[in-house]
Amino acid sequence: MGFFKRSKQNISPESQKRDLPDGQWVKCNECQEIIHIKHLEANFWVCRKCDSHFRIGSEEYISLVLDKNSFKEIDKKLRSGDPLEFTDTKKYTDRISGTIKNSGLFDAVRVGTGKIDDKKVAFGCMDFKFIGGSMGSVVGEKIARIIDKAYESKIPLIIISQSGGARMMEGAYSLMQMAKTSSRLARLAEAKIPFISVLTDPTTGGTTASYAMLGDIIIAEPKALIGFAGPRVIRQTIGKDLPEGFQKSEFLLENGFLDFIVHRKDLKQKLSQLIEYLT
Repeated sequence: MGFFKRSKQNISPESQKRDLPDGQWVKCNECQEIIHIKHLEANFWVCRKCDSHFRIGSEEYISLVLDKNSFKEIDKKLRSGDPLEFTDTKKYTDRISGTIKNSGLFDAVRVGTGKIDDKKVAFGCMDFKFIGGSMGSVVGEKIARIIDKAYESKIPLIIISQSGGARMMEGAYSLMQMAKTSSRLARLAEAKIPFISVLTDPTTGGTTASYAMLGDIIIAEPKALIGFAGPRVIRQTIGKDLPEGFQKSEFLLENGFLDFIVHRKDLKQKLSQLIEYLT
């Protein structure tokens, strides 16, 4: 009788709903495992069951990669204008204001200086929760400025990318950032200052077609989606199914587009080793 009583009290849908308060539990999209948010955080936001890497924001990457309290942000409140007076379902200015309010960010990248195992670096990290990590004028400008900082201070540059591509609301202004950031990186390369690019899920569009794939060393997280057009767009365009794992980091490593795939828990150690070697 005890078994049936336990089933009724503790395994019924109603009981489950009461025992899982909002924000305390999350479901893994890969294996459907239910994970307590504190356990997920303790495991570097990686599923213990299937090793799926959850998408995380710039704040989490800063805490994972940089020495504690070493990050000094630059140009934090730089904010996009609206040169095209763009409107879709809402005005672009309203979308920007709403996203700033909801995310606590001013645009889709944070840049500054920090330390990795007491070694000073110039650091940038994109954030997907700000309009899908899209690259607009502010993202391009902040990336260009942190490249300049690395050049002037002669310190290694690390950029963590996470982006849906160029920001359509800014049209050609957004696409111009590809050339701007790439030209800055060419100057950095001439000065023999190392640039390590870290690609996370997803890294697509104009970000991939510019600074994300221009690193002296290119690292990706496991199973990250990396490419120019997304797989759905390609499938709709060519009318065919794509190869298994196409545009995942493992496929890119096998075909020579990446140098390493690094588990998130090992990322700081790997970056530290590479900085030591490259400098």
